Amino acid sequence: MACDAQRPDPRQIWRRYTKMNRLHERRKHKRFQAADGALAVLRPSWPHGTTMGQIIDISRDGLAVRYIAGEERSNDSSELSIIFADHSFYLPKVPIKTISDYEIAKMPFISMRPRRRGLQFGELTHHQMSELEYFIQNHTTGEA
Repeated sequence: MACDAQRPDPRQIWRRYTKMNRLHERRKHKRFQAADGALAVLRPSWPHGTTMGQIIDISRDGLAVRYIAGEERSNDSSELSIIFADHSFYLPKVPIKTISDYEIAKMPFISMRPRRRGLQFGELTHHQMSELEYFIQNHTTGEA
């Protein structure tokens, strides 16, 4: 009997397996690691307080950005611009929705904190989609 008590329940294993697959299948498109110099400028819905961050990875559906947050931060960004540091690429006014935003690391006694924000693109124009494809082909280093 003791052996049976230590054996995992097959139903639990199946639930865990299907849960992991659902999480993995949520993304429709592959994510690509952004090259050094890929930046996003987040613009809130009100006129002040833009935030610039490094693009970590990007897909046709959205991107993740690493940025530094001060004491006050806003999650109400409604659009962003994607730029490359050498000025070889600029895509303005990309509609976005914040999916996640969390602190990457805590640093005691420092008010500025590194954060990671996951963003989903809104409805893109044909031109924006074409430019996004160009960015992925020319300013990424492989699958993330």
